[in-house]
Amino acid sequence: MNIAPDILIAAAELITLCKTNGEMITTAESCTGGLITGSLTAVDGSSSVVDCGFVTYSNEAKQGLIGVSEDMLVIHGAVSKPVAIAMAEGALSRAPLATLSVAVTGIAGPGGGSEQKPVGLVHLACAGNNRPTLHRRRVYDGDRHAVRKATIIEAFNMLAEMTDKKPV
Repeated sequence: MNIAPDILIAAAELITLCKTNGEMITTAESCTGGLITGSLTAVDGSSSVVDCGFVTYSNEAKQGLIGVSEDMLVIHGAVSKPVAIAMAEGALSRAPLATLSVAVTGIAGPGGGSEQKPVGLVHLACAGNNRPTLHRRRVYDGDRHAVRKATIIEAFNMLAEMTDKKPV
């Protein structure tokens, strides 16, 4: 699998940080389709940091695998702050060893956007044991590849930020 060098460098830095702080990661990915987990596991030694990953591309997978409620999906839509937060918290609660989770849901394009939810819109959330859940809303420019790449980098940044906030 060809992973961009900057993604591999960022993944290696995150893995080192998580090893140092005793963190284990799980992911809940929609618009990235497993690329976050794949990028992390491309790094030697990632097995000491990566617990598991959930690819929840469909609404049914979001419900069945990580417990996002059907009502939430109907009311807010899959690409929303409440759903991203529910994905992160649901993945964390279902991953046996994880202390951190990151979730992404968005519209990578080229189609599927609307005036309210344009192509490039991504909601990211990061949850950690005994820590407040973080959320970010981003609208990335570029094609599908650029949106997904930017999402991976932001997911890594959020995990690093959450790692640094680990309670003593």
